[in-house]
Amino acid sequence: MERRELVASLVAGGCAGMCVDLTLYPLDTLKTRLQSQQGFHKAGGFRGIYAGVPSAAVGSFPNAAAFFVTYECTKSLLGAGGAGHVAPVTHMLAASLGEVVSLPLAKLLPPFSFGFPSAGSRLKMYISLIPRRSLFVPLPPTLNILKGN
Repeated sequence: MERRELVASLVAGGCAGMCVDLTLYPLDTLKTRLQSQQGFHKAGGFRGIYAGVPSAAVGSFPNAAAFFVTYECTKSLLGAGGAGHVAPVTHMLAASLGEVVSLPLAKLLPPFSFGFPSAGSRLKMYISLIPRRSLFVPLPPTLNILKGN
């Protein structure tokens, strides 16, 4: 993979991740408030559904960029131009490897609302959790944000 293609994958992946968060974050906030035990209106209703969107979008840039770069590099190494039955397997393997690379990164770079001021403190926390559980365990539910955590 050439340097130009690598940079294009980084930028395209990061921008795609930001676009997804800018679009879906408010919808996820509404969904979380609808599921709240307090009820929709007491949980905030329609107020502040865009609060936290910029930090979520900026936080998703490196994760999505890592996925896209890994996906594109894997495709180029495995030869995605192959015809027949090999092409779907190549795309499947590239996407799987992209997820394996980007999921731990998503754990180390969560939105700033999780209460960890620096990447170093997040890294220390996740390293301390490794003996008990893997970095590949899903993130905590977003319902914790309603409690003010």
